[in-house]
Parts: sequence; C-alpha cells; structure tokens
Amino acid sequence: MKKLRFVVSLPNDNSYQHEQAVSAAETAGRLGAEVQILHANNDAVTQSQQVLEIIQSRSAAPPDAILFEPLTTTGLVRAAEAAVAASIGWVVLNSDVDYLDRLRSSAKVPIFSVTRDHTEIGRIQGRQFAALLPEGGTVLYVQGPANNSAALQRTIGMESTKPSNILIKALRSAWEEASACQTVSSWLSLSTSRASTIGVVGCQYDGIAKGARKAFENLPNRDEREQWLTLPFTGVDGLPREGKAWVDQGILAATVISLTTTQVALQMLVQAITTGTQPPIRTLIDLASYPSLEKLSASGKLKRSNR
Repeated sequence: MKKLRFVVSLPNDNSYQHEQAVSAAETAGRLGAEVQILHANNDAVTQSQQVLEIIQSRSAAPPDAILFEPLTTTGLVRAAEAAVAASIGWVVLNSDVDYLDRLRSSAKVPIFSVTRDHTEIGRIQGRQFAALLPEGGTVLYVQGPANNSAALQRTIGMESTKPSNILIKALRSAWEEASACQTVSSWLSLSTSRASTIGVVGCQYDGIAKGARKAFENLPNRDEREQWLTLPFTGVDGLPREGKAWVDQGILAATVISLTTTQVALQMLVQAITTGTQPPIRTLIDLASYPSLEKLSASGKLKRSNR
C-alpha cells in the first residue's frame, strides 16, 4: 500500500493549534503517513486559498485527505465540494457544518467530523460560574470571534446552564492572547469598567484568559490592578503545560479540559482508507471540568464565607 499523505489546515498557531499540529505530526509518523501543516493566520480567505491551491495543484499528487478547522460558520463548503470531486477525503475539526450528509451520499472517500462538543463546553463553563458565584454576580465573559461557530455554541451552552442571578458582560476577541489583551485593555479605558462590579473573568480559551490577565497586570494603579487580579479567571482547553498547569499554579480558577482532535481524526482516516469504510459522520472528544465542579463549588463557598 502506498504511503498515505494528509494536509492539516489550522486557523492559527496559538497554543491549542500548536498542540493540534504536534499531535498530527506524531500520529502521522506512528501510522506511517505523511502530513503537511498549514496555518491560516486567522484569515478565512487565506485558509480558503491555501486549501484550494492544494486541491487544484497540477504540480503535485493530491493528498489522500484534507483535515481542517474552519474559521467561519460556512466551513469552506465550496472547497469541500472541490475536494470530494477530486477524490480527496474531507475531515472537519472542531466545528459542525451542515453539508457533510449531502457530500457523503455519493462520495467514495472518507467524509466526517471530529469535534469537541462546544455547546457542552459552554454548559460546563456556566456550571463553573455558578460554583464560583453561589450568590450570583457578573461575569466578564471574553468570547471568541462573532462569526466562529465554536464561540457561538460555547456562548449558547453557557447561557443555558448559568443561574439567572449571574449576569454576563460580553467582549469579543480572536483566539489569541494578544488580541484578548487588546480587547480587555480597550474595555478598561471605559469609565464604567470597575473590578467591584465583576465577580469572575470567564474566557472561552485559556490563551484568552492569559491575555485578559496581562491587560489587568498592565494597569498603572496598583490597587486597581490587584483588585482585578484577585478575581477568579476561567478558560477552556486545559492543555497539560498550560491551562491545566495554570489552574494548579493558581493563575486560573478553572478550565475545561478538551484535548486535541487531530490524533483521533488521523487514526479514523487511516482505518477508513485501509478498510474502504465510511466513519461515523460525527465523533466527539471527551470533556471535563478542571477542577471538578464539586471542588470548585467548595472553593466558591469558602471564599464567600471568608469575606
């Protein structure tokens, strides 16, 4: 059997996507396959152009499949159609798109998605907010981009589980630390932005939480700075050397552990190609609150009692 070759298109090179790329390279090597990693630098047009160039290239043999994490809710539907027409497998990572059923109906190549349940991630975050604010309060909630399906689903999930006595003050950021720092810094320049009105800084990504903390660390007023930095911060991803470690170090109060998808997707691809079968249309990665909601609730109640 020929050596399989895959292309992995990622939206950027933040910490989570770096882990996605590392996991893809390690898994491909273990499976005896080749993998090419592309980064779109948070630009949906760039991502589309990169993928289409791979599909339409006349100078190189086509890959056996393209795995990609879309930047927008449309999910590169035209590129997907072109890939399947060229007998290139198509795997969507960390997102739900509405065209997979249609493509699978006549395709002879693997077409499926491997994703984290972003709505459930949001539900876990809503429960974390409830544990940290047992008497209610306001969460400064730093979301991902408005046109990103993962960010939208996480918000919907969070809203469905947070108690009615917890209010949300929402900001938008790219999936990057620097963007979050700039977003929060701009918000802090408003006269209404006061730490006394916020109970938790909740973020849809651990890197966003780190960027938010940096914005508060940059405040010139020491008392104001310390007031912000004593608030609990939460994030999502829980990578062993970042989000999970930051919780252990007390930098974050909580995260949602939701690991990479490339390893599972590549394993499924190789099996599908070698057996000539079509994988399940959607596979979900396991999720967990870190620390557990029980421990987080005990921590929130303890802090309240010590006031």
